[in-house]
Amino acid sequence: MSVTPPAKTFHVKSFGCQMNVYDGERMAEMLGAEGYVAAAEGADADLVVLNTCHIREKAAEKVYSDIGRLKRDDGSRPTIAVAGCVAQAEGAEIARRAPSVDIVVGPQAYHRLPELLARAATGEKAVDLDMPVESKFGALPKRAGGQRPTAFLTVQEGCDKFCTYCVVPYTRGAETSRPFADLIAEARALVAGGVREITLLGQNVNAWDGEDERGRAVGLDGLIRELAKEDGLERIRYTTSHPNDMTDGLIAAHGEIDKLMPFLHLPVQAGSDRILAAMNRSHSVDSYLRVIERVRAVRPDIAISGDFIVGFPGESEADFEATLDIVRRTNYAMAYSFKYSRRPGTPAASMADQVDEAVMNARLQRLQALLNEQQQAFNAATVGRTTRLLLERKGKLDGQLIGKSPWLQSVHVIAPGLAIGDMVDVDILSAGPNSLGATVRQLQEA
Repeated sequence: MSVTPPAKTFHVKSFGCQMNVYDGERMAEMLGAEGYVAAAEGADADLVVLNTCHIREKAAEKVYSDIGRLKRDDGSRPTIAVAGCVAQAEGAEIARRAPSVDIVVGPQAYHRLPELLARAATGEKAVDLDMPVESKFGALPKRAGGQRPTAFLTVQEGCDKFCTYCVVPYTRGAETSRPFADLIAEARALVAGGVREITLLGQNVNAWDGEDERGRAVGLDGLIRELAKEDGLERIRYTTSHPNDMTDGLIAAHGEIDKLMPFLHLPVQAGSDRILAAMNRSHSVDSYLRVIERVRAVRPDIAISGDFIVGFPGESEADFEATLDIVRRTNYAMAYSFKYSRRPGTPAASMADQVDEAVMNARLQRLQALLNEQQQAFNAATVGRTTRLLLERKGKLDGQLIGKSPWLQSVHVIAPGLAIGDMVDVDILSAGPNSLGATVRQLQEA
């Protein structure tokens, strides 16, 4: 009597941006279609995929550290695949420097992972860094809902902006938009599987364009308007946007579409026009502030989020003070801030007047203190409001569930009788720096 061998197990570890999270989920779905099963938490997997991000400082060195930690006590190791932007940037150097790596695959070629696994099984070092003409999305398994009520949906990839500090145009390629019909079909499959909130993703998500079912040219606002018609889809978000791609239609959508949540992540990076020009951001302080003003005019309660880089080459104290000024003028609900770090191959890496590390540290602390103050004030201003939550996960306490407010704040409630995926009205009772406390107003699902 033959015994069926146990299925091989896998673990995908994704770093960095939400697009990497999406890519990691798609790789997991693809491996599932190949007969692999997800490894139990804490268990050794037969295959480990490190889905890397090149944005953070010393990203490549951190990947090599992670690779080293995969060696088991008995000296064995899993099959190791390095995917994502570090894989694209480092290429075959990863396999040379880390002989335990079996597969290196870039972010535009991971749909070939099953083929690469077959090659690796023969002892070959399988490397695929192509940016193929054919879309990887057409080769991936059809989407379905999962255990969570929220999902990411990549609508656009790559970037044509060429900011001088950024590696994305080199690791993700040119700006491309996925077809309208494909996105509607994928969204419908997610909703049919229980997803109630979809976040549209792109390196420059608001640069998405396509043709609708009637052959009419549409931008991101047209896609959002079509998605808003889907029964069962309660919420729509999108990220990350570029100020130059905030069209009249997209701005208007924030005031016209109830399902489009009142949250806009719109990076500015710096508050000095001189530094913005050196970054090749192609917008000015004034044009950025005018976009914010127009969005707030149609949706006064919108939460604005942003990104900042301090210590860009040549940044003076006056330039940094200008960044603090734009923060005060915008009044962010939340924001991400980082010290500038060199990325090999980018124009900024060879610029003169690199800022001293100690100066960058001091400036970052001052900027983060101001941003944290604004975030706490925004959270405090929601105390006393009644709002609607989508419950997403369990909390630490018995009967506690955590959901997201329309403004993307984490809110915890004691919610007996409710379940993940339910929507519920709550009264906000308390505000901390990173989350809110609430009580359920109506114990019923929408």
